[in-house]
Amino acid sequence: MDKVYLRPIGLAASPQSEEGNAIRIGGGMVYAHRVAVVLRRDDRVVERWLSDADGIAAVLGQLPDSVGEDAEAQWAGLRSVHAPLTLGQRTIRLDQPQVMGILNVTPDSFSDGGKFLDNAEAGREHAAAMLEGGAAIIDIGGESTRPGAPAVWEGDELERVIPAVEYSAGMGAAISVDTRRPAVMEAALDRGAHIINDVSALRHDPRSLELVAARNCPIVLMHAPGADGSSLHGDADYGNVVYDVFDWLAARRDAALEAGISAANIILDPGIGFGKSLADNLALLNALPLFHALGQPLLLGASRKRMIGALSNEAASHQRLGGSIALAVKGMEAGVHILRVHDVFETVQARNVWRGMRDAALTDFSDLPTD
Repeated sequence: MDKVYLRPIGLAASPQSEEGNAIRIGGGMVYAHRVAVVLRRDDRVVERWLSDADGIAAVLGQLPDSVGEDAEAQWAGLRSVHAPLTLGQRTIRLDQPQVMGILNVTPDSFSDGGKFLDNAEAGREHAAAMLEGGAAIIDIGGESTRPGAPAVWEGDELERVIPAVEYSAGMGAAISVDTRRPAVMEAALDRGAHIINDVSALRHDPRSLELVAARNCPIVLMHAPGADGSSLHGDADYGNVVYDVFDWLAARRDAALEAGISAANIILDPGIGFGKSLADNLALLNALPLFHALGQPLLLGASRKRMIGALSNEAASHQRLGGSIALAVKGMEAGVHILRVHDVFETVQARNVWRGMRDAALTDFSDLPTD
């Protein structure tokens, strides 16, 4: 079976640096001068072409008919400009990286030790601080998804999540709820949440697809191994992790579309750290521009992940700020639209400096010849 992949390479800070021969990736602030067109047959790469924007039609014309339509769709996907997200009182533009701040209301979170679970005032202050620090979205989770974490009863998850949704909604926040249970999704949306962030990509409960379609809300579909979304870290078996995750996300996108979920509401997340080795995670991070070919906004959640500790003498989770910022900048450089992070103020500051450099690059004509 043949499959095709269009991976942007030769990334540039501005189109004029390539004399206009570059494409804008995902409607953001990143440009690519060249694209690698990869043809796989029976899960092996059999051909690879490099092309600039001017020559891409000729390259796509050489592909087998069986993948021609998909290749054209990926080429369009790379150049997609995504509409802003309208989330309650807030409009979240996707033409620059946005920061999603994490609010965990669990007893066993790897990052905050459950300090916001039974102390609503502490949770409220943390949410307010993240909004003041520049978070565009607050992501509220009532179930730990770290490796080895026990499953949570639906009633307990509701008791944890709903108060946090209510006090965040009272601040006028744009709210995402990190859950894989439809009862929690529905209750959170009724109380003022706007986005569902499902680590099972709507596989854990078959009712979730219908619910999200009916509520017409944005949905984050994250990659995790396992057959049905119950096991988020086990059963991983990759031939090539980059292409396998790409294919998996394409399939979940298509399942969501078939269920009646609007394409404008689908956000994709490669699931860094979920059922992936250090080598797998690094491969995915280096291949992030490829995922724009799926034609949807991208979310990256790499903040304080275990891979940072593995690369820095096993630093504890609270000592991973530097690594988290490095991965956030990696996401920005790849055109990722939403960065899910613990350290909002620092990440927003990094984003603002990065954006300043990008803005300057777009108006810098000093190297161009003058008449």
